[in-house]
Amino acid sequence: MESYSWAPAHCEALRESVTKGMSFAEAALAINKEFGTDYTRSAAIGRARRMGLLARPKQRHAGSRQLVKAKAPRPPGAREQPEGKLRPSTSPPERVDPVKFRCVGITPRLAALVDLEAGDCRYPYGGDKEGEAITFCGHPRLPGSSYCRPHYHLTRGDGTPSERAVAPVVLRLVAAA
Repeated sequence: MESYSWAPAHCEALRESVTKGMSFAEAALAINKEFGTDYTRSAAIGRARRMGLLARPKQRHAGSRQLVKAKAPRPPGAREQPEGKLRPSTSPPERVDPVKFRCVGITPRLAALVDLEAGDCRYPYGGDKEGEAITFCGHPRLPGSSYCRPHYHLTRGDGTPSERAVAPVVLRLVAAA
């Protein structure tokens, strides 16, 4: 971003343009044409603010056409919803089957992250509720993995490594569509 130093003559021209009722884009074009500068609309707005100029509302010419957007009639008693807020859906949400969690037959140590050693399982537990601490399994992990044997198999599922890399993503995308 380049820093522009407005010359006093340019500031005076901006002041005159704004008092004439020109828009900032028109004022910047006029100044650029007169002085051979390269000011943008945004630069003119910024300079006008620093100078303390207030932009007047743009006046419509008598010959200009104004497009008026027609509002749909509201039913009696209906309140107008503020923009940006979502309206609640009128239909009830679809029933979702509860998720079945896969469990393994070990009791985790529930160790904090700072208490884990280099060879300990890092399968997380907790953190589901606000303020609940996240702990980790802490049992000895498999070589080349971050997890112990039961958690390794829990996270890997069936199939070869190449099938595991592709199949779950494809199935999730199809299920979501």
